[in-house]
Amino acid sequence: MGHDLVNFIEWSHLGTAFPLSAVSARRFGCDLWGYPKLATSWKQYPTATDSPLVRNLCRSHLSILETSASIYASSPAFRIPVIDSTGAVSQWTSITYLQFLRDLERFAGYWRSVLRSSGIPPKSVVGLWLGGMTYTDVLHIYGLARAGYIPQLFSLRLPNPDVVFELLHKGHAKALIYDASFASTLSDNSIPTFVAAAESQIPASAEPLPELSQPSSGNDLAFIFHTSGSTSGSPKLVPCTYIWLNTIIEKARQVSQPANPSRQDVSTWMGSMCHIGQTFMLIGSLQHGSCTIQPTKISFSSEELVDMVLRCNLNRLHQFATFLGIHLRNSRLNPKLVAILRSMDQVVYSGLPLPREEEDWALNSGLRLANLFGNTECGAMLLSVGGTGPFRHSLRPLEGVSYGFLPIAPKSQNEAGHQSVNTNLLELVILRDSGDCPDVSLRHADGHFHTGDLFLEVQPGCYVSRGRDDDWIKSENSLRCDTKAIEDNVRAMCGGLISECIVVGNGRPSPALFIEPASIDMDHTKLKKEILRKTRQFHARRYLHERITSPSFIIIVPSNTLPRTATKGNIRRRAVEEQFKTHLDKLYAATA
Repeated sequence: MGHDLVNFIEWSHLGTAFPLSAVSARRFGCDLWGYPKLATSWKQYPTATDSPLVRNLCRSHLSILETSASIYASSPAFRIPVIDSTGAVSQWTSITYLQFLRDLERFAGYWRSVLRSSGIPPKSVVGLWLGGMTYTDVLHIYGLARAGYIPQLFSLRLPNPDVVFELLHKGHAKALIYDASFASTLSDNSIPTFVAAAESQIPASAEPLPELSQPSSGNDLAFIFHTSGSTSGSPKLVPCTYIWLNTIIEKARQVSQPANPSRQDVSTWMGSMCHIGQTFMLIGSLQHGSCTIQPTKISFSSEELVDMVLRCNLNRLHQFATFLGIHLRNSRLNPKLVAILRSMDQVVYSGLPLPREEEDWALNSGLRLANLFGNTECGAMLLSVGGTGPFRHSLRPLEGVSYGFLPIAPKSQNEAGHQSVNTNLLELVILRDSGDCPDVSLRHADGHFHTGDLFLEVQPGCYVSRGRDDDWIKSENSLRCDTKAIEDNVRAMCGGLISECIVVGNGRPSPALFIEPASIDMDHTKLKKEILRKTRQFHARRYLHERITSPSFIIIVPSNTLPRTATKGNIRRRAVEEQFKTHLDKLYAATA
């Protein structure tokens, strides 16, 4: 107890953390996580750092797991599918918390031995280029961290090795661990590379692991993630410190709070562990001793969803909106599926907004739907209000953070001389004193992180999303145009005619619409006329500077021509304007 007390004083002074023993927890009047027992809610503290014990502690995903493995040792941490010869799931294998910890330590011992023997010291950055969709991938990521290294994470959605090595160089990485599927693409490597071996090929280490290492400062790196794109077409590094991670842990704890503490929560795997979404959700699940199901694929079928409920006791559905939409549409024709979705303690979606009609249908059908709004740089930031009230769609910040919703421009008047609701747009800004404010390299000159996400405040403290700042362009007379609204209308009215679209025209008199057609055999002239016909009513209700009413301002390009982000595949509006600048200059000059 004296040893822990000395450690508590020393580590809290340094702004770092260590997992508390049960004896020390009682001594300090807190639980095993370091949360004060006197506190019934984090609402008692204006920010997460105001807690008397958590004020300077920087916990980690590894200390969370160690504690959970002692509390929930025999409870399943994961359910893994076993696929039979027909491709069906024959059973869902359980991985307990204790087994997870032991497997992780086996992987940690392996990578510690391999990397040290190659002259790569602990605390070095090491790249991990993985799918991030399997239990084995989790073991590689967590195991590398437990071995004392800093994971720099790449998913298989970034398939270009040149980009990966450029980012490794920027991250000062000393090695790369890669999925075996990339072996043939790696040559002339500037740093040592190692294949991410299968679990069965990872031997037990003959040398015991040292105690879980502690950062010397809260500003030490825990991870490096990457954004989904930038103006150069290459992702940006997102360095993540232990201070940032500590805030992520607290936010994840809130999001994953069980509705019924007397039973174990069971949730679905949301996405790649090489991205922040699933990393965030797993950290939340680990704190509550919950179980995570690894599906056969991230876009698993509604039949597999039902199977997970029946055989794994799934009670929390976590999915990106695109994939959740599949189940919502299927459930309209399947009352049993509706009943299953309604039985969920929570249905969490993220990544993109659900179409309003689908969201309304789900809420009106009794689904406990929750919209979790976040980004790579900060993790989850906002959670929907829910319930049955008039503001159930709106979002509000998670507790213990310091955010600002700041006007993007002085209020102005529209073309008709009347003030538009869109003049009240607010940008979500992560203030510098918020624990989840990302690395200084990503901040604005004012020291804060400007997300570029725009909102309207519908009641005090509650907001509705109005897209990103990049979804809005300013016409040549500085009037704003909601490009996302135009694109959404085109997709809704012309879904069978197009495969993708994007609206550009920043600084121009009016917007232009780029189209990748659904079929290469389409006559472009007829396609333009049909798009205009189907969208005429929508544009008739818009201001002049927002309208597309001439076929000249619809540009047809071959599929996959428009520049996209490296990981998510989103079309990059600014890059389209740059790539087609000459064409656009001639177009607007001809119509002036």
